[in-house]
Formats: sequence, structure tokens, C-alpha cells
Amino acid sequence: MSITATELKLNLGKYLQLAESEDIFITRNGKVVAKLSNPNADRVEMAKSLLGVIPADITLEESRTERTAKL
Repeated sequence: MSITATELKLNLGKYLQLAESEDIFITRNGKVVAKLSNPNADRVEMAKSLLGVIPADITLEESRTERTAKL
């Protein structure tokens, strides 16, 4: 759901309740400036959203080496 900052100010309680079940994106001048979400969201869903970030054909050791090389 996307709402304006003004709408959030006018109905904060309503959006705090809604944030328990869905993410709320807050916009100002048509641009997203914040996200209101439940900090206790299902961890499995978060993990699923990250699936595919690391290519399947790379090993853990290769990933570590690549990361340390960037530092």
C-alpha cells in the first residue's frame, strides 16, 4: 500500500494497525521516502525474498574470497 505523508499524519493509528499485516510505503511529492512495516514479519518470507541473490554456481568459499577482495 502506498500513502502520502499527510495521510499518515492524519490517520496514524489506522496505518499502524495495517502495518501489522502489510508494508506501507510513505510518499512525499510522489517519491517513496519511508516504509512502515512489522518488525516481526515472517522470517521465512524474508529469506525467500533473498533467494537467488547469490548465484547457484558459486561456492561459499568463492563468495567469501570475492567479498574480501572488495574490502
